[in-house]
Amino acid sequence: MDLRKLKTLIDLVSESNVSELEITEAEGKVRIVKGGVAMVQQYAAPTAMAAPAAAPLQGAAAVAAPVPVATTGHTVKSPMVGTFYRSASPGAKVFVEVGDSIKAGETVCIIEAMKILNEIEADQSGTVTQILCENGQAVEYGQPLFVIE
Repeated sequence: MDLRKLKTLIDLVSESNVSELEITEAEGKVRIVKGGVAMVQQYAAPTAMAAPAAAPLQGAAAVAAPVPVATTGHTVKSPMVGTFYRSASPGAKVFVEVGDSIKAGETVCIIEAMKILNEIEADQSGTVTQILCENGQAVEYGQPLFVIE
């Protein structure tokens, strides 16, 4: 789910008389509970589960589907919605470059989600043949990030 859409939903709940909102979409499920502290949970929905129909929200941003990429080899995909970073900090050495040999479990990038930096690890050993995202780019759940052969 797009971070702008999530923020819009949080704002709608905080400004209304609604105390709890739960939305299920193809890429995941979001639950917002209004109280002393807002609690947000997002996790991948089972693929066999059908999402219930919901009324469209006014002012909600449209979520663009990631563009499929025709590649050969193994694709490392984003496990979450967030901002893609190639290095640990601005000006630092990038984790991987095209042509680098990597091992399974090696950090290939960072995705920032809700002010938390999440290290994304390669799930397969091989050589990085493509980097499919730009530094600082917003990424969606399941969006291809790297191709490893």
